[in-house]
Amino acid sequence: MATIYEVAKEAGVSISTVSRALRNDPRISERTRGRVREAAESLDYLPSAAAQTLAGSSVRSLGMVLPHIKGTYYAELAVGFERRASELNCSAVLLLVGEDSDQRPAVRRLAGAVDGLAFMARSAATDELVTEVAKRRPTVTVARAQLPGLPAIYAESEDSAAELTRHLVDIGRTRFAFVGPIDHGSDIAARYDGFARALREAGFDVPPAIEVELEEGPGLQLARDLVAQGMPYDAIVCGNDEIAVAIVYELQELGVDVPAAVSVVGWDDIRVSRYLRPGLTTVRQPVAELGAMAAEHLHNLLSGTAVPDCTALPTALVHRESCGCGEDHQPPSTTRE
Repeated sequence: MATIYEVAKEAGVSISTVSRALRNDPRISERTRGRVREAAESLDYLPSAAAQTLAGSSVRSLGMVLPHIKGTYYAELAVGFERRASELNCSAVLLLVGEDSDQRPAVRRLAGAVDGLAFMARSAATDELVTEVAKRRPTVTVARAQLPGLPAIYAESEDSAAELTRHLVDIGRTRFAFVGPIDHGSDIAARYDGFARALREAGFDVPPAIEVELEEGPGLQLARDLVAQGMPYDAIVCGNDEIAVAIVYELQELGVDVPAAVSVVGWDDIRVSRYLRPGLTTVRQPVAELGAMAAEHLHNLLSGTAVPDCTALPTALVHRESCGCGEDHQPPSTTRE
């Protein structure tokens, strides 16, 4: 691991200048600050967050890496993380790292400024980058593939998806689609696995997933495409509620009867799902609790307290009208752990 002395030599400044530059001290010029950061990044140097804490604040800082905060899912994750961090007398720092951004410098700068990091879901931080950061800072992952030696937190997905799909089979659906990007080890991949398992058990062929981003725009476009294709499915299992709501809305705008002609189900139980007509059948997961658990795990690691390798939070099926059975339907078991 590079030292502050090597960074100072590379940048041609003193070690005190390196320290001040990396803390964004206003006494350091932007030109010098840029030279120091360039040297630090080229040498893979991370300043000691513990030392920075001793020099500045006694409050521990926890970082969270997210792909975005559009929609409700990531916003709820962030709120849960920040609220629990505050309860634990920690500050919270959020970093949005999308696929089109330069992820490595941004993540490494955050790692140098906080005491522990949580990497959430489909952020553009690669497994290699997460593993690199974990060598130097306490690190947890949330709703993404577990990495060797790192605590992972996720909501149960596969069994609930299988139960939801079996319900669609039981009410007579025969032409199935799964909508969502399948990233190895992700929650969406687990949901697809449950979907596929239920279809195989029922004797159906398993179709490949329709891999589009789980957002409003792609959902509207997918609905138009399906209508143009003559509506090839009578059951659509969506990776989240945001795209499911968009699909239901646009299908109805185009004259397709949901759920008479096609069942549409989602995941997350976001607020709009209960106000949509027909109400959206979905799976409720404890999104804010996932964020809170990430903050709590980091706090425990920093305090020297062991945390579980895997923490799975339960999910619950929510039956409304969009699947075709109505709100009064209650399956034998509605909660999965």
